[in-house]
Amino acid sequence: MDYLSMYINDPKLNVWHLSILTAILGLGYRQGERRRIKVSRSKIMELSHVNTLPTYHKYFKQLQDFGYIKYKPSYDPGYKSEVILCKKGLSQDI
Repeated sequence: MDYLSMYINDPKLNVWHLSILTAILGLGYRQGERRRIKVSRSKIMELSHVNTLPTYHKYFKQLQDFGYIKYKPSYDPGYKSEVILCKKGLSQDI
């Protein structure tokens, strides 16, 4: 909840950013993880209700550029990719 309350106060983030972040936080909650969360693009898209690949990639990349998340892709089909939530990106410009 700490992450979410900080995200919603940042004027740089729009509804698509928040939707993707909420989906990632939901996955983390299900996994019992607070910071290192195993993810898949399809699951994030499903949970965030982002239906198109260009929209997903645009806002997911912006979250990385803003410093909110670090993405560690897995190229092995047996392992999920990982998103690391970063506190340093939170509310810097406020």
